[in-house]
Amino acid sequence: MARARETGALVGGILRSLKSRITVGTNLLDIDDWAETMIVGAGAESCYVDYAPSFGRGPFGHYICTAVNDAGLQGLPHDYVLADGDLLTLDLAVSLRGVAADSAISFIVGGSRPPESVAMISATEQALSAGIAAAAPGAHIGDISSAIGSVLSAAGYPINLEFGGHGIGSTMHQDPHVSNSGRPGRGYRLRPGLLLALEPWVMADTDELVTDADGWTLRSATGCRTAHSEHTIAITADGAEILTLPS
Repeated sequence: MARARETGALVGGILRSLKSRITVGTNLLDIDDWAETMIVGAGAESCYVDYAPSFGRGPFGHYICTAVNDAGLQGLPHDYVLADGDLLTLDLAVSLRGVAADSAISFIVGGSRPPESVAMISATEQALSAGIAAAAPGAHIGDISSAIGSVLSAAGYPINLEFGGHGIGSTMHQDPHVSNSGRPGRGYRLRPGLLLALEPWVMADTDELVTDADGWTLRSATGCRTAHSEHTIAITADGAEILTLPS
């Protein structure tokens, strides 16, 4: 557990540092360079650079996912300069001393605060908190999924069931899958020591994704905005411990 806490704190710290540096005019490729410097400097490894699953045009080749506006997941960093009001999601997975951690944050760049975007980000954060609260020993994966889905549905967002949370540990993606909607009392029973990455994400008006020409970035089918919040947690005898908070 000590190694998981160390990796989680590193991931949370890098995301906090990146967010503090990003302004209107920041290039996505600069964010990737900053992430590389911090990951390598910590003696860690990116879970993304050599990542080449069947659903991507791999390898990914970058150190962080940078998804802007209608990009929901797997945002491939490219030569794009952020503008005021852009909704940016940073998704980072790192391995340190054999243990991986994964976290994502969404925020608005610059001084603009589009109400719909603010509300959508808040919904994913509230859903994440609800999922974490449901992650008690003896509970089931379905309890987490139901808690997340209830918040997102109540806020009026369609829910995509293709991509969600997952087990994590020696590698970034492991069983069990954690859907962002489900039925309580169903699925894998939670036990102390289990590591999970919970990641509520939504698109404003659709549950359908399309793949960008880059072969990686998944965008909303309608061009609407998206938001994504994620923490890696550990199931303990006392409940869920959030590992990806900055130390």
